[in-house]
Amino acid sequence: LQSEYSLWTRNPEISVLKTCADLGIAFVAFSPLARGALAGRLRNPENLETGDLRLKHPRFNSEHWQENIKLIDTFNALAEEAGVTSAQLSLAWVLSLGDHIHVIPGTGSIEHLEENFNTGELNIAQDIFDRASALINQTTVSGPRYPKGAQADIDTEEFEPC
Repeated sequence: LQSEYSLWTRNPEISVLKTCADLGIAFVAFSPLARGALAGRLRNPENLETGDLRLKHPRFNSEHWQENIKLIDTFNALAEEAGVTSAQLSLAWVLSLGDHIHVIPGTGSIEHLEENFNTGELNIAQDIFDRASALINQTTVSGPRYPKGAQADIDTEEFEPC
């Protein structure tokens, strides 16, 4: 089963991850780097190229980005504390949640491919994963995943409002 899953898109935690584990089904997380937000390189979405889909996503607009960049900066510092890149921490966090979970990060260069590939060799403390999970989740990220019109076509379960 393939679905969007990352620290900042946690919807599969409602029941999909457990169901996949119980039934022996592989779960493939797409966008495990939160559309690049947790890769450690995106500072200002206004610098994205015209036509980039993220420009239409609420989490990347100026209203929500002001809040999200604070989370990202703290996350980047946590990755540095762990001695890994932000992308590696993002990927390792997803992979740490079960042997049935896999990731398909978008990769635009050989350098990023090697960085992502080396994630499997890292030994990151559970405390780092716990802190990352508490920092970035469905209650802390500002803005919905998709624009209102697109959200109507998404059939992922949604968390109950807090």
